[in-house]
This record gives sequence, C-alpha cells and structure tokens, in this order.
Amino acid sequence: MMPTEEAVEQTAYLPEGAKVAVSCSPAKGVEGTLALSEELSRRGFRVVPHVSARLVKGRAHLGEILRRLGGAGVRDVFVVGGDAKEPAGPYADAPALLRAMGDLGHGFEQVGVTGYPEGHPAIVDDALRRALRDKLPFATYIVTQMCFDPEVILGWVAGIRREGIGLPVYVGIPGVVERRKLLRISLRIGVGDSARFLAKHANIVASLLKPGYSPDALVERLVPYAGDREYNIAGFHVYTFNQVENTEKWLRQTPSLSGAAVG
Repeated sequence: MMPTEEAVEQTAYLPEGAKVAVSCSPAKGVEGTLALSEELSRRGFRVVPHVSARLVKGRAHLGEILRRLGGAGVRDVFVVGGDAKEPAGPYADAPALLRAMGDLGHGFEQVGVTGYPEGHPAIVDDALRRALRDKLPFATYIVTQMCFDPEVILGWVAGIRREGIGLPVYVGIPGVVERRKLLRISLRIGVGDSARFLAKHANIVASLLKPGYSPDALVERLVPYAGDREYNIAGFHVYTFNQVENTEKWLRQTPSLSGAAVG
C-alpha cells in the first residue's frame, strides 16, 4: 500500500491481521511510511515498511527510523534503493543502507530486497546483478518488481538459481487495478517490454479486461512453481496501489491461490 490519505480507510477490506507492505517514495517521504506503518501496526496488521536508501539523511536519521519501527513491533522490513534523483544522505543504494543497518544492529527478523526480472530503466543489468549479490548477506528474501510476463519472471528466477542465489522469491504481481492507473504506474516505474506492450495495445486489452486489470492468467502460469524446490518461489507480493477492495475480492475468489503465500 502507498501512504496516502485513503490508505487507512482501504484497510477495512483486508482480513484481520493481514500482512501489509507500505511503500516509500520521494513524494511522501520516509515520514509518510513510518506514520502509516505505526498506525497499521496499532490496528493489528503485520506491517512490512519499505525503507528507501536515497531518502535516509544519515546515521542519526537511520537510527530514528529503526527505533520507531522497532517500537511499532515491526519485525520485517523491505529495503530499496529508491527513486529520488539525488540521495538525501550517504546511502546511494540499497547495499549501502543494508550495511549501515547491520552496523546499527537493526534486530529485524526478516529483511527483503528487490529483484528486477525486466531490468531497471536507470541501471544496467550487470550492475543490477552485482547489487543483488551485494545485498544477499543482509537479506532473507527477494521480492520482484512488478511484471506482466510469466516467462520473463520464470526465466529470471531460473537464472539467479543457476548463479547460486537461493533466497526465497516472492513474485510481484499487480492486483485488480483500474487499467489507466496501472499503465501509468507501470510506465513510471520502468516496467519493461510488458508495460510497453500493454500501452501499445491498451484499447484491445481494455476491451478484454473491463472494468479493470485482473492477474488471473499471470497467476495461473506461476502457481505451479510456488513451492517448487528448484525455483523456490515462496509466494506472491500483490501491488494493490491502494485499490484494496477489488484485489481482496479477487484473492478470495481465486481457487488457484489456495495454499500459496500471498502478502
């Protein structure tokens, strides 16, 4: 979920005690993430805050972030480099922040990091793979960037397994989201060829998927690999973009997800 004004209202559609990730963006800043995470934790949700390296101002700021999250009972965080054009402090990327968190003894039981099946618009593939390896000593799981192409996802997972990267992977999928919003966000965050395909064929796809996008076909292709020892896909990370009601209805009505971890 994104830390916007309607976020708390949207949680009314979630099951009691649901696991909820809270994004961190330059627009809302670290404070927005912390405030929503604290509120959701008070409401009994299992909160996974995103911490953006490029928004952390320095060691003292990082210490305050860790204290607040620990005080809110957070046991799982997700560390990203972030989209800010210039870092606010000494942490230009996720590995730098992870090292600093380790130095401070953060105490979190789980630490997630990002994987990019379709690459990153501003980072070459070799650098992405090096960064993933740099993050491994500090991480306990990987969440992939949103992708619409199951073959690309499976190929990427198989590739990191061949390289000896064994952390469990949660596949990032879009929820049931209004099409125009999904296209706009996909293009902004740099989702690769799959987003360009959707944009190019928006009229055709929209006519087939009214009133919004549904990830049924994507999930049906990926579910057989959830729990597979070779792929070690642990489950799905659903990007709702705060359209929680429709996504939660879809989750309840999707038999293929029975037994698969979803968060």
